[in-house]
Amino acid sequence: MKWKRFPRPRAHLPRPARPAPRGAQSRARPPASCARPRRPAPPGPDPRRGPAMAKRSSLSIRIVEGKNLPAKDITGSSDPYCIVKVDNEPIIRTATVWKTLCPFWGEEYQVHLPPTFHAVAFYVMDEDALSRDDVIGKVCLTRDTLAAHPKGFSGWAHLTEVDPDEEVQGEIHLRLEVVRGPGPCRLRCSVLEARDLAPKDRNGASDPFVRVRYNGRTQETSIVKKSCYPRWNETFEFELEEGAAEALCVEAWDWDLVSRNDFLGKVVFNVQRLWAAQQEEGWFRLQPDQSKSRRGEGSLGSLQLEVRLWDETVLPSGCYQPLVQLLCHEVKLGTQGPGQLIPLIEETTSTECRQDVATNLLKLFLGQGLAKDFLDLLFQLELGRTSEANTLFRSNSLASKSMESFLKVAGMRYLHGVLGPIIDRVFEEKKYVELDPSRVEVKDVGCSGLHRPQTEAEVLEQSAQTLRVHLGALLSALSRSVRACPAVVRATFRQLFLRVRERFPGAQHENVPFIAVTSFLCLRFVSPAIMAPKLFHLRERHADARTSRTLLLLAKAVQNVGNMDTPASRAKEAWMEPLQPTVRQGVAQLKDFITKLVDIGEKEELDLQRALSLQAPPVKEGPLFIHRTKGKGPLMSSFKKLHFSLTTEALSFAKTPNSKKSALIKLANIRAAEKVEEKSFGSSHVMQVIYEDDAGKPQTIYLQCKCVNELNQWLSALRKMSISNPGLLGSYHPGIFRGDKWSCCHQKDKSDLGCDKTRSRVTLQEWNDPLDHDLEAQLIYRHLLGVEAMLSPQGSTGPAVPGAAGPPGGPQIQPSQRTALGDKPPAGAADVRPAPHALTEPPARCSETPPWCAFSSSHHSVSLGSGA
Repeated sequence: MKWKRFPRPRAHLPRPARPAPRGAQSRARPPASCARPRRPAPPGPDPRRGPAMAKRSSLSIRIVEGKNLPAKDITGSSDPYCIVKVDNEPIIRTATVWKTLCPFWGEEYQVHLPPTFHAVAFYVMDEDALSRDDVIGKVCLTRDTLAAHPKGFSGWAHLTEVDPDEEVQGEIHLRLEVVRGPGPCRLRCSVLEARDLAPKDRNGASDPFVRVRYNGRTQETSIVKKSCYPRWNETFEFELEEGAAEALCVEAWDWDLVSRNDFLGKVVFNVQRLWAAQQEEGWFRLQPDQSKSRRGEGSLGSLQLEVRLWDETVLPSGCYQPLVQLLCHEVKLGTQGPGQLIPLIEETTSTECRQDVATNLLKLFLGQGLAKDFLDLLFQLELGRTSEANTLFRSNSLASKSMESFLKVAGMRYLHGVLGPIIDRVFEEKKYVELDPSRVEVKDVGCSGLHRPQTEAEVLEQSAQTLRVHLGALLSALSRSVRACPAVVRATFRQLFLRVRERFPGAQHENVPFIAVTSFLCLRFVSPAIMAPKLFHLRERHADARTSRTLLLLAKAVQNVGNMDTPASRAKEAWMEPLQPTVRQGVAQLKDFITKLVDIGEKEELDLQRALSLQAPPVKEGPLFIHRTKGKGPLMSSFKKLHFSLTTEALSFAKTPNSKKSALIKLANIRAAEKVEEKSFGSSHVMQVIYEDDAGKPQTIYLQCKCVNELNQWLSALRKMSISNPGLLGSYHPGIFRGDKWSCCHQKDKSDLGCDKTRSRVTLQEWNDPLDHDLEAQLIYRHLLGVEAMLSPQGSTGPAVPGAAGPPGGPQIQPSQRTALGDKPPAGAADVRPAPHALTEPPARCSETPPWCAFSSSHHSVSLGSGA
């Protein structure tokens, strides 16, 4: 590899403090039972320290299936679904799987969170149409548990019983101090306020009070009615004996007039630590009461989960320029250049992480405008080591995985336009369709117009006719969609078509270029979307058993068309023969479609990209209910249904999707997007958007969504689009100002800053998210560090690197070129090795042209280190 020196950033770190003596360290270490206050966040980045880094946490969640769930319905079954909560905040709701005790979901999500989150919990619920849904059980994974599994938590977890005394949430603001005087010392506890307490009453709130216990004495605050954000500002004192081992316990309770009081959480303090600190103040997280015994594990069933925690420290863009420039330079040169970093990544990527690496690389090059060139390079590398045409792109190589990610990122909207109407029709018809004679069940098809059961032959014929209609409609929609296909997708397929035709010329390989295109378009994109429409955002719910079978048969037919109706595909399932005339006709249609699809020149590609950029699709759109006030009374309000659209410029609305839109809020004026307490309007799934009008005055609109998923999707979209706005709020009111006070904290000052913290960094990963170039560069760099040990030779005459010989027929990786990650680089080379030590403190700033840069990483913390 020809090395080139790039300007390299250096991280300037503060000098680490001198370690304390061993005895002092042991004395200063607090006991495990001692509660620590949550310190307030710093006011903001110091401009003298340069650009600030972003610390991000992400949870990759896959809810696979459940088994042996208890029956909650009188039919001896259940209708289970899952609710995912992060620190007791509902984030995700899966689809309901009807009438089963062993549900399969297979749903995947990625949630972005602040690094301070504590736990993620999975609640398995039973949906009921006429009454409140039943709770079956839960699985709770703390942050420490996830951090202890660097490769992620994967496997079956027993559901545990949901105990109301353990379902606590929120924080309490306390000030503790030891008061010395002429008499005995006194312990003073000031109970100031609390936030985000669990609502225990039917009105969606609680009536909280605080009970303080120490040394056999108990004192209580006043009761604040109907509030989850109470303010007390009350102080209590206790006599304090030096050397006493008694703990101070602060408990929050919900007062009830008739039934027993409900537990809201507690905080326990070690008095010995208070003696040493003299004073302590802060927000303390309420802890559950875990003194009760649990039901036997496994009696409530189990849940199979795959959860992985990613903690990233993303540096300013300039810190990643050497790596990004190196990758882009190599992709621009292609196989004609001397670069070997892309083949090196391909050779060292394991099967389990290949999809993640492919997605990160693809998004990085999309942001650089080099996605087509990157995929073209992978196509050439794959073709260089493929000798048989029938094995082309059949493995899960980096090229195949990158192309899958490319179609999902760049072609998802196109897929919705082509496939959406056909999928909707299948779901609406709910016809019984079966072609396999061994699976036909006459009882499922009902009776014909002559009031007699249908024969097996009639069932098969009607099923074949239904599938012919659906397949014909899909192929027709595909044939008409050439101009609707994104220009970058068309250009990429053109490169693939030409490369394959060059590699396999001749009449005997006439169909190979077409099959190469359909191997991605049909087999890895359209067919999976047909079989699992919810996972491709085509439907909100999973299909029932009858519809799933129809979708599976339709996907099989599409695969046969994509395989160009080869004898091998026909021989697998002979009972698909009734569809053969439609399949043969579809092959001709598909070849004609591909011929037109790849017939795009560079000028037409640029023109189409320019036209699409001028018609940027909305980031998020759909029907919402906007709050309208009819009068001054508390009940004189309602929600009106309108069609909302969020673009990169504004949040607008219209009466219908096709009517003229009116701009409601400029995107640059948004200050926060947060949830609203259920008790505020007596309705759930309400959000508020806080913004400034043209006169600079703060305003708030209230919008209601139809479900928790839609609520979080809208909040996520609004937060991501406004994350760079100046003046974002750090606190807000989760209630509304009604009458003369806020409904949440009962404060009478309408301009009060707020009683709860905003959650601007809690977002969901969506297929149409804007690209984050710095994050993708950080993820690629972390992967390179992970494989560094594999590439570093054990001395100058050490063993060869596995796979270093390169692909057959392709460019070779020479031993001297391994210096990219492991060896000492040659003179003038850019050194990307990690520093000899990993410092835990993040860099304060990134300079422009320092002498050299070194990175240090672990799975859960990645930061720049400084070298000598």
